[in-house]
Amino acid sequence: MDAPNYHIPVLLHDTVAGLNIDPNGVYVDVTFGGGGHSREILSQLKDGRLFAFDQDPDAAENAPNDERFTLIPQNFRHLQNYLRFYGVKEVDGILADLGVSSHQFDVPDRGFSIRFDAPLDMRMNPAAKLHAGEIVNNWTEEQLRDLFKRYGELRNAGRAAKRLVELRAEAPINTTFELIKALNPLAPHSKEHKFHAQVFQALRITVNEEMDALEALLEQGMKLLKPGGRFSVLSYHSLEDRMVKYFFRAGKLDGEVEKDFFGKHLTPFKQIVKGEAATEEEKAKNPRARSARLRVAEKK
Repeated sequence: MDAPNYHIPVLLHDTVAGLNIDPNGVYVDVTFGGGGHSREILSQLKDGRLFAFDQDPDAAENAPNDERFTLIPQNFRHLQNYLRFYGVKEVDGILADLGVSSHQFDVPDRGFSIRFDAPLDMRMNPAAKLHAGEIVNNWTEEQLRDLFKRYGELRNAGRAAKRLVELRAEAPINTTFELIKALNPLAPHSKEHKFHAQVFQALRITVNEEMDALEALLEQGMKLLKPGGRFSVLSYHSLEDRMVKYFFRAGKLDGEVEKDFFGKHLTPFKQIVKGEAATEEEKAKNPRARSARLRVAEKK
């Protein structure tokens, strides 16, 4: 697939502009994908360097032939270790476009989309052991209820978990359409699409340990950024956005801002962009932009 079609970046110019690029600086695109953000960053660099992370082997085909660019085929939760391997101890900016790429949604056999009948997979890294079929068919009712409630924010998480356990006792649930058929009686009328999207989201987040990876990215990124360095993050659901919002506000995952003896707020960041949404025009062109939120913070 051609790189421009691999993934259509949301808020491309705003997300990169948020980095306030120094042409000679060092930057990291932790979600390379189709390389849209990386190419935009490279276009603004002179003697600077750009490192990019992507655990999906398909993304390597989009790597630009540029001596200033290095693609690291790993999950961004290992950000600090791999940059240290390349002798990088601090950076001027970090960009993250979270969630699933357009390419991953559009390749049927990856199992990310409710549009295609495919094996229950959902692994961003195909070499990972855990896949969605393993969760659906072997996790306990309690485990399923918890993940549907926590990561899918389903109101009927308990009923969904109970139904899957009952149905899989009769026959394994092996494909995306089998999962949708199994849970369809629980989907609210006229909101079926949203319900199934929430189920798939919960499974995908669990398979890829996305929230744990985001925690690691935020904490390591804060340490890596130079004073004046920028963190530019695009999120696509409330769980991600809330974590980023709290961290940029307080420098901590719980969002609780510490105060000094005189009551002055102690935070390592200055917030530059607070939850910017895409324009109606961009949402019309790119449906994925509907739920996008951009947050940018500068390290003090």
